[in-house]
Amino acid sequence: MNRRGLILSVLALGVAGFGGATWFATRPGPVAEAEPVAPELADAMIRPYSPILGPAEAPVTIVEFFDPACEACRAFHPIVKDIMAEHGDAVRVVIRYTPFHGAASEEAIRVLEAARMQDVYVPVLEAVLREQPRWASHGAPAPGLILQIAATAGLDAEAARTQMLAPDVVAILNQDRADVETVGIRQTPTFFVNGKPLDPFGEAELRRLVAAEVAAAQS
Repeated sequence: MNRRGLILSVLALGVAGFGGATWFATRPGPVAEAEPVAPELADAMIRPYSPILGPAEAPVTIVEFFDPACEACRAFHPIVKDIMAEHGDAVRVVIRYTPFHGAASEEAIRVLEAARMQDVYVPVLEAVLREQPRWASHGAPAPGLILQIAATAGLDAEAARTQMLAPDVVAILNQDRADVETVGIRQTPTFFVNGKPLDPFGEAELRRLVAAEVAAAQS
C-alpha cells in the first residue's frame, strides 16, 4: 500500500458514491509501451501451484502480487473482476501471495489455501476481502475470526485447521516470499500483464495495458 493511499482514497469514495456495485469506467487512451520482465525473472513470476482465476489457457495473464490484508488489494479486486468480465476467455489472473502485513496476512493466506483444497477458493476469497476491515485491522483480531468468516462462504473450518498447517502450504508461503524478493516487489497490489509491469500504477493504466494485450493476442 504505502504511497498508494491517495489512489485508495479516491477508489473508496467512488465505491461509496455508487453503492459499491458500479464498475469504474475509463476512456480509451494511448498505451505506453512496457518492456517485459527480464527472462531470468520469468520463473519467479508464475509457479505451477499459483492460484488462477479465469480460463487456464487465456492468452493474456495478469499476475497480481497480492496481500489479502492490503486495503488497496481489496479496492482493486472489483476492478480486476470487471476487467476479466469485459474480456471473457481472453484474460486470466494469477495470484502471488505477498504477506507484507505480517501474521494477519499469513493466516489469511493459509485459510485461502485450505479453501483451495476444499474447492471453495473463490467464495472464500470474496468473503475474506469483503470482511477485511474486521480481521485485518491494525489491532489484534479475535482468534479464529477469519476462519469464522471463511466458514460463512462454505469452508469446513475444522478440516481447515489441519490443512492450514500442511507442508504444501508452508512451501507455498516460503516460495512466494522468495519470489517477491527476486522480482523486487515492494508494494501491493503490483500487477504484470503478460510479463509487462504496470507502470505508472492506476486503474486506467491497468485497463489500457490489458486491452492492448488482448488486441495483440487477437490480431
